[in-house]
Amino acid sequence: MVTAMPLIHEVKTKKRAIAMTFDDGPHSVYTPQILEIFKTYGGKATFFMVGVQIINQAALVKTVADQGHEIGNHTFSHVKLTELNEAQSVEEIERTSRLIEDIVSYKPTVLRPPYLAWDDLRESILYRFPYKLIGAMNLDALDWRQPGTAFILERTRRHIRNGSILIFHDGYGDRSQTVEAVRQLVPQLIHKGYQLVTVSELLKMAESTED
Repeated sequence: MVTAMPLIHEVKTKKRAIAMTFDDGPHSVYTPQILEIFKTYGGKATFFMVGVQIINQAALVKTVADQGHEIGNHTFSHVKLTELNEAQSVEEIERTSRLIEDIVSYKPTVLRPPYLAWDDLRESILYRFPYKLIGAMNLDALDWRQPGTAFILERTRRHIRNGSILIFHDGYGDRSQTVEAVRQLVPQLIHKGYQLVTVSELLKMAESTED
């Protein structure tokens, strides 16, 4: 039996770089606000998008890509893949991959399974796709629960270091707390000398800094 590949929560690198990621979008209100923050302060992010959201927001998906951000796969209907059979899991991933490619002309190469649900059966799927499985360090920030901007920031700051992958949410619900947390965090990270990069860029940094 194939042992399930562990999700990548951080990257070992000597470079002062962090990957900020956003799940569950695109959202017509919150995604543009996050894009504006990055446009103001600089840096790039990775947006793990859900197929059912992409269908109604094709123009926004293109805007995200045109501004240099990475688009990752977060399945079509945000379902726990471990509750599906293999064929259903493949369809969840492949359908969203096709949607993204139709809009931005490239296939996503990073995948974040909803709820980070992954197992041995799902592992065989990766032989069909060139995906890296992406987790995150600051799962305890729980921004999706709307615990307050201060809480999101306090928990996230515990995980700030070279190579960290951070998770936030820009879809499914009121994300105003998340937007405000990001509005404060981005300039703080840049002031501290961190480069804000996409997940794929961060992964390449790990490869290029191995001794």
